[in-house]
Amino acid sequence: MDTVSSQLKLAVLIDADNAQPSLADALLAEIAKYGVATVKRAYGDWTLPNLGGWKKTLAEHAIQPIQQFRNTVGKNASDSALIIDAMDLLYAARLDGFCIVSSDSDFTRLASRIRETGLLVYGFGERKTPQAFVSACDKFVYVEVLRGGKPAAAKPSANLQPPAQKPAKSAKRKSAGDKAGNADRGPEALESVAEKSDPHRDPALLQLLTEALDDAADDDGWAGLGAVGSLVAKRAPDFDARNYGHKKLSDLIRALGLFEIIERGADGKPKAMYLRDKRSGGKASA
Repeated sequence: MDTVSSQLKLAVLIDADNAQPSLADALLAEIAKYGVATVKRAYGDWTLPNLGGWKKTLAEHAIQPIQQFRNTVGKNASDSALIIDAMDLLYAARLDGFCIVSSDSDFTRLASRIRETGLLVYGFGERKTPQAFVSACDKFVYVEVLRGGKPAAAKPSANLQPPAQKPAKSAKRKSAGDKAGNADRGPEALESVAEKSDPHRDPALLQLLTEALDDAADDDGWAGLGAVGSLVAKRAPDFDARNYGHKKLSDLIRALGLFEIIERGADGKPKAMYLRDKRSGGKASA
């Protein structure tokens, strides 16, 4: 993490109705990679029992609870409170960016509006988060990767969807476990999950990486990992090597085995990774 990024002042706004307090430690540690959380607020109706798990977490991390009563049943009034506060902070505080913690698509326009002013927007939510909100952020992190366990099936960016495939013919594959709603979802379902989480079988991921490499490559087909990573992040805000079980992009690149890799360094500087597509024969597109 570079020094400039670590000094960015960020506002962390949490939709407590759509976030889990158990992830607070990992969430704030992740946010610390991007800057300093100078504002930390969580929104919800704190008089309701379903938010009771947040109370200890709020005190431990100095997160300010913002009370918003539900005046109408079924309406999430805390969303409106978060949006109003965000706009106030946008114009009143000297911030470099916002971290919006929610899986709710209601914050799509807010994220877009903040970016229109030139500030950064980092989104954090579950994999069920609508693509519209994901795409509206500069970077989106799926909170499942923060739990430290095995990552769930990766969801490719809507901007780089693989070609549609014909649905498999239905067969008598539903087991008693399927009918009972347990984890045994049958061979086809398990294979589908494996394809999405295995980088070798994800055409959207491979397309994303090879196109970014092609655009960043020099005349000999070589491109620095940093340049490739920057293009990938711009095209797919929700890209994260951890979605595929790797800590860093460099680890994912090595695991794929599709690229020639060399390391270059000069004048005592740390070596940087460069890569070239093996399948293109080392020739970048014109």
